Amino acid sequence: MLRLASLAAALYAFWILMSGYLEPFLLGAGLACALAVTWLARRMEIADPEGHPAHLTPAAFGYWPWLVLEILRSGLAVCRIIVDPRLPVSPTLVRFRPSQKTAVGLATHANSITLTPGTLTVAADHDEFLVHGLTRETARATVASEMDRRVRRFEGGD
Repeated sequence: MLRLASLAAALYAFWILMSGYLEPFLLGAGLACALAVTWLARRMEIADPEGHPAHLTPAAFGYWPWLVLEILRSGLAVCRIIVDPRLPVSPTLVRFRPSQKTAVGLATHANSITLTPGTLTVAADHDEFLVHGLTRETARATVASEMDRRVRRFEGGD
């Protein structure tokens, strides 16, 4: 029941954020829509721990700011590579085994790598990731990385 209340609250907050309207009728309509979608999700049995991982919300507030900083740092590093007259690009593929155990953890790790400029998760399964890096250093940095450790902690592994 707590998961359904959390889902309804998240949907309603998202609706308010996206609509920007604070008129009583529209707030009521948004609440009715959020409740209807929550009811449908329950009936379709998709409001499960994987579909709505509410238990990860506190950990997300620690992970997201770190990820944003990593994206900014990597973006600056890629900019430096691009403006360098020698263009020190050395595209590299690396394979490694992620330490995450859950589907949410694996997806978070693979997507975090892809969001970080200079790296791209080409293939991901439960056993290994295949990552493309703009340089050898960026590709190798994804193996046994700080990101792997933080995502493992995010999913509840540490």
